[in-house]
Amino acid sequence: MSDRTSSNAYWQANLRIIWICLAIWALVSYGFAIILRPLLSGIRIGGTDLGFWFAQQGAILVFIVLIFFYAARMNKLDRDHGVDE
Repeated sequence: MSDRTSSNAYWQANLRIIWICLAIWALVSYGFAIILRPLLSGIRIGGTDLGFWFAQQGAILVFIVLIFFYAARMNKLDRDHGVDE
């Protein structure tokens, strides 16, 4: 496999991971907290409705989980393509 092909495969995989993380974050922070909030208002969590919880805490917690997920996946991707540290 040529160096250029390997580099393109690496960046395609990297962009795929980024787009997946962004889609999950947008769904949680914008979708659940704003758009789907009326549908989630009947579900109670921690003394408040689930839509409010996503707006106040859920989106932040999901973002933190996504940071660790991205770091772990990028470490695996780096090892797979031989560019790890």
